[in-house]
Amino acid sequence: MGLTKKSSPTIGTLPTTTTHGGRAFTPARRRHPGGQPYCSNQRLMTILCSIITILVLRGTIGLTFLTSSPKTRIGSHMAESDRIVAEIRSDGHEDDDPEPTSDNNTYTLGPKIIDWDLSRRKWLRQNRGFPNRVNGKSRILLVTSSPPGPCQNPIGDHYLLKSIKNKIDYCRMHNIEIVYNMAHMDHELSGYWSKLPLIRRLMLSHPEVEWVWWMDGDAFITDMFFEIPISKYDKDGYNLVVHGHPNLLFGEKSWIALNTGSFLIRNCQWALNLLDAWAQMGPKGRIRAEAGEILTVNLKGRPKFEADDQSALIYLLISRRDEWMDKVVLENSYYLHGFWAGLVDRYEELIELYKPGYGDERWPFVTHFVGCKPCVGQGDYAFERCVKSMERAFNFADNQVIGMLGYGHRGLLSPNVKRTRNDTDRPLENRDYRT
Repeated sequence: MGLTKKSSPTIGTLPTTTTHGGRAFTPARRRHPGGQPYCSNQRLMTILCSIITILVLRGTIGLTFLTSSPKTRIGSHMAESDRIVAEIRSDGHEDDDPEPTSDNNTYTLGPKIIDWDLSRRKWLRQNRGFPNRVNGKSRILLVTSSPPGPCQNPIGDHYLLKSIKNKIDYCRMHNIEIVYNMAHMDHELSGYWSKLPLIRRLMLSHPEVEWVWWMDGDAFITDMFFEIPISKYDKDGYNLVVHGHPNLLFGEKSWIALNTGSFLIRNCQWALNLLDAWAQMGPKGRIRAEAGEILTVNLKGRPKFEADDQSALIYLLISRRDEWMDKVVLENSYYLHGFWAGLVDRYEELIELYKPGYGDERWPFVTHFVGCKPCVGQGDYAFERCVKSMERAFNFADNQVIGMLGYGHRGLLSPNVKRTRNDTDRPLENRDYRT
């Protein structure tokens, strides 16, 4: 039909057309000067726009997207996500320059520093706005870290987030600064050894910090009201505070005589010297492998594997006791490190019998999930047990935080919360947050 041919008045009427007296009644049509109905041109333009839109969508999205099923598209997106995560985990970017492993005994953490105490005192005098003591207490910097890439098990990332939230809460409550690191700063000292170059660099770049407190990412602070007796360590002249037992260290020479998952080290020349000596067994490759054999022979109960930072410190303190031990305190009056397996199942009992603030077996200061390896998902203990225990530890600590707001978790395995006290128009009265 030509565009200029008129329709019969009784045939092909629009749905809105009504008839009157046998004749079709249609509203008046606007005509262009050429006599073509305006509505016909409008329909033509609508068809043309629709065709153009389809062509644009086909070119932008792709014909396969228009014809594929939703399940196929979801699978494609998941495969793409897995590919991206795998690339991040591989740590093999083509622009990265490979660094050779060390096969000699000359490894150092950096240029030898011999006058740090003098240089630091001078800096503090010249920078009064950055004192090493705040409100009469030594300035503490809590340092923790996690791998630079995603966890192999995604649940591990979730609990790393809970772990850093837990540490931030404690630092906020006690005016402690915190650094969260995700970078490997030394190619030679990988894995657990990576803490040593990080601690050294933080000491040198933050001379205002008196103490660096290292905590592993799988350790939770579970007594949020306990305060580290840092003044006692200052008074007694200690430079290293680590959870341990003298009889296990010097009597049995046990490889679990102390734990380096949570320790304090003073920012001083003595500490720099210790870090240099401590790191000698750490370079990956032949040095670390051979050092592991020495540690296994000399430390009771140690399995055969490459040198780790904890065994290396134990061996250093035993073999060079006169050089180091007068500045080291093996702390066991409270849980600077508390092994999780003997603690998490007792939380309800502790809540009934005690209140926070002790830091010892009555209310453990730190619950450390040694052997769980949540980021990998293949540790020394059943993964489900570890995850449930970490959830209990987090909620046990979090109840002490949100209790200040009048809330608490419905259970130690529940993320949901409930009110623990009613609102009042006198919120500052009876302000005991520990109940």
